[in-house]
Amino acid sequence: MPRSVTHLRNTKIPRDAVHHPVFARFYARMSVTADLKGGIAAHREELLSGLSGRVIEIGAGNGLNFAHYPGAVSEVVAIEPERSLRQLAAGAGLRAEVPVDVVPGTAEALPVKSEAFDAAVASLVLCTVRDLPRALGEIKRVLRPGGELRFFEHTLASGRALATAQRAVDRTVWPLLFGGCHTARDTLAAIEAAGFELGTYRRLRIPDRGVQLPSSPCVLGVARRSMVVD
Repeated sequence: MPRSVTHLRNTKIPRDAVHHPVFARFYARMSVTADLKGGIAAHREELLSGLSGRVIEIGAGNGLNFAHYPGAVSEVVAIEPERSLRQLAAGAGLRAEVPVDVVPGTAEALPVKSEAFDAAVASLVLCTVRDLPRALGEIKRVLRPGGELRFFEHTLASGRALATAQRAVDRTVWPLLFGGCHTARDTLAAIEAAGFELGTYRRLRIPDRGVQLPSSPCVLGVARRSMVVD
């Protein structure tokens, strides 16, 4: 049975704000393989460890994070704008051990009330949003003061050669092929610029060996909304 979400904003939610049916089918298959064989599942486990209370997940994709939420989480509201992925996420939500509601919406206009959540999760999604500062502003809005932003994201490479390659592919084919993904965004700088207090984080590469792709440099960590109300 669908669960009631009492903290949704009273607004009309665009159901097809993002529509990438070909990429959605590719991602649904690729992401499962990456979890099983590429070690992504372990990163998801690390990302979500220790969470509790109400959580909003931004861009839930096909719902692969849901199985990793700890039992102390009382509710997950999962926002997913892409119709095909949202349907897959809804199925994953029914199998999850914590209550999950999958709803349509975009990161730039989250369909939930302000200060409604103890934590927000952004997992390989900030690279795809159209307006990163606005999306981070929305995440900050919906978090209670002191609430956490858990992030596992692509980021700008530290090496000049790969960073140059990232910027080149971002200007050409990469976003078209991979659902709007931009690999050269400086994720940490953007989070700090949005007013979050950056906590612990670590840089990693995926895959962790072999040829580096533009999407290989990643960062996993936590930031917090200040206890001081803006």
